[in-house]
Amino acid sequence: MRRQSAPNPVNILAQPAAMIPPPAPAPTARRTVRPPGPLVIDIQGVTKLYHMGEEIVHALRGVALKVHRNEYLAIMGPSGSGKSTLMNMLGCLDTPTSGHYEFNGKDVSSMSDDELASIRNREIGFVFQTFNLLPRSTSLHNVELPLIYAGVAPAERRERARQVLENVGLGDRVLHKPNELSGGQRQRVAVARALVNHPSIILADEPTGNLDSKTGEEIMQLFDILYEQGNTIIVVTHEEDIAQHARRTVRLHDGLIASDRMAVELTMP
Repeated sequence: MRRQSAPNPVNILAQPAAMIPPPAPAPTARRTVRPPGPLVIDIQGVTKLYHMGEEIVHALRGVALKVHRNEYLAIMGPSGSGKSTLMNMLGCLDTPTSGHYEFNGKDVSSMSDDELASIRNREIGFVFQTFNLLPRSTSLHNVELPLIYAGVAPAERRERARQVLENVGLGDRVLHKPNELSGGQRQRVAVARALVNHPSIILADEPTGNLDSKTGEEIMQLFDILYEQGNTIIVVTHEEDIAQHARRTVRLHDGLIASDRMAVELTMP
């Protein structure tokens, strides 16, 4: 029998983080860490091979990784390290060449495209560097999209989308289109869209890559609040100051996990 995933907290932010943020914490700063919950991601011996003409590229070489509910994880590595391939694997955007991947107790290693699409829509909230918003749609409609695909009734999905936009500080921007928003506001819309379906994990790919440093720090403070309120977050980044927000950092090199470390001097809430 397949295990059922537990409900996920998603009520966040009573007000927007509009003030100038403090500097990112130093590596030795004390921060709270939530106790780990049930296992969400279990990857064992995963490999990924790509055929480039006559050449075979070993993107992942037997990666093993476990992620529990309530974790805040950063995945780092230089270009060619395999971090983008691993992100695609974690997000069910690709399947391994070999090895085993369970997501909330479900074997996704050999799922069909339709089954993977269902996992992506219902279980994973994506936040992309380039926002990936529909340019001619309002903030409200962009946030509604996962609920439309999930078959949620129109009245309920509009209310849920409006509420999560309010929660990320965009209650007065629900009818604005992307070209009427700042970069930081667009990314907040993307975060709201990731949250609206109550996902098991939030998977963010370079979420500050298109933002200036001040706005990027505000977005990372938003992720900090999401984590404190019980959400499970995985951030893929090449920036050390972004990774310092996480409570655990996994570094890849040549398709292998080179290190997997908890942040130092953490205190329990």
